[in-house]
Amino acid sequence: MEDLDGPLTAEPPHPINWNLLSADDAETEWIELNRWVNWLRRTYGLPASVVPPFWHRHPELVWELSVLHLHWLGAYDPDQHGSAPLGWHRDFADARQRLREWVAISGTRLERDRSTRQTSWPGEAPADAVEDVVIVDRDEDFVQFVVDDVARRRNGEASFYSRAESS
Repeated sequence: MEDLDGPLTAEPPHPINWNLLSADDAETEWIELNRWVNWLRRTYGLPASVVPPFWHRHPELVWELSVLHLHWLGAYDPDQHGSAPLGWHRDFADARQRLREWVAISGTRLERDRSTRQTSWPGEAPADAVEDVVIVDRDEDFVQFVVDDVARRRNGEASFYSRAESS
């Protein structure tokens, strides 16, 4: 249970809108979600067809796992009714089916990953081709992914503030 030794923040659980997180908040949320997903997959013996190692590279999996984490936090809150964990487990069964579907669509696997294929609608430019990529060290990939995401968000924040100051 060492993966869940206390939250990184003292805030109560709240829905995460990954589109709107600041760089600092994103870093905290990525680490928190990664800790919980690792705990979840080990505790329930989940195969890569439900929670693949490269879930963090697929927004559809991030959103699903994020909301499942929030639901778990609420269900196991000490002030919650004693039957709340049963509701979480019922919803977890439904979520596992959705996760299987997301993983099948995404194309991510145990030892390799590829971006989720996008369908171009009429009038849109054709979607880029996607190729499988072998990733040798999952933890190293996760850390680099988070570093890149945080840097992208920081650049966006800096750009926003520089435009605001010049107005």
